[in-house]
Amino acid sequence: MLLSVRVPVFVAALLWGGMTFAADLEKGKEINGTCAACHGDNGQGGKKGEYPRIAGQQVKYLESQLKNFRARTRINIPMFPYTQERELSDEDIKDISAYLAGVELDTKMPTYTGNEDALTRLQMADRVMIIPRAEGDLANGEKLFQKQCAACHGKAGKGRGMFPMLVGQYTNYLQRQVDLYLKGDRPHDEEGTVGVLNGLKAQDIQDILAYLTSIQDTNK
Repeated sequence: MLLSVRVPVFVAALLWGGMTFAADLEKGKEINGTCAACHGDNGQGGKKGEYPRIAGQQVKYLESQLKNFRARTRINIPMFPYTQERELSDEDIKDISAYLAGVELDTKMPTYTGNEDALTRLQMADRVMIIPRAEGDLANGEKLFQKQCAACHGKAGKGRGMFPMLVGQYTNYLQRQVDLYLKGDRPHDEEGTVGVLNGLKAQDIQDILAYLTSIQDTNK
């Protein structure tokens, strides 16, 4: 299945956060065939967030997490066979990360012209990613997000550099990661096991998650 990418599908020189490297996007597409079993052909994740969205994610974040899985500094048993045992090389990690970072998922259902065949319609619909609205106080969620989270994750939640995109991600996946941070089972980046999340109430976190579902329009 073809994917929508923002960059040519051949070897490309990419600039990410000031660091230039050559990424083979055809190789990345090939590697994605393995990832698709859980994360979907378009990197949209699956099973309502059991598998996270990885399409459009920050390339440096994807690279760092794949390396963490490979080194087992981030514990995720299902990922071990695809990183450690498969011996995913640094080059492979760059290729798949660059490929996935270039995949665009629409947030609105496509407008059909009537000339598409059934397969084309299905492919167009598969590239749509709409996260259901979560309940919460949007005003409080926005205030907290902009104060506590935007410096790293961006004002629109799209991430920057090593910090991941949060907007457009499954709410229950984000909540699961928050729980891991709060329990100390997953470090919150440079903050270690104690960080900004530990100072928030459960309802505050719910409000932030609700706010994120309200700003998922990629055109904003």
